[in-house]
Amino acid sequence: MMFCMMTLFTLSGFQRDLLTVIAGHDQPSGQQIKTELEDVRNEEINHGRLYPNLDTLVDKGYVEKGEIDRRTNFYQITDKGRTGLRERREWEDQYLQEAALA
Repeated sequence: MMFCMMTLFTLSGFQRDLLTVIAGHDQPSGQQIKTELEDVRNEEINHGRLYPNLDTLVDKGYVEKGEIDRRTNFYQITDKGRTGLRERREWEDQYLQEAALA
């Protein structure tokens, strides 16, 4: 199986995790994303790591950023982000299915 647009390979694992969390919520704030990832990863995520990586996702077009109020932004996955996640999952599934057969 060949994929024409494996764009998520340019992202770090942390950035893919951020994208996955954003995809699973309706316009989460940065704090909501941070809290969810801290729970799953069992580690503290500081603002200096979180927000530059969110900005990278915005810059690459995987996520849109909007304003809830003066101090709080929300993040929303784009069509490009959804396509990237779907293609990544299909790519992973092909290897996991082959491993299950072995």
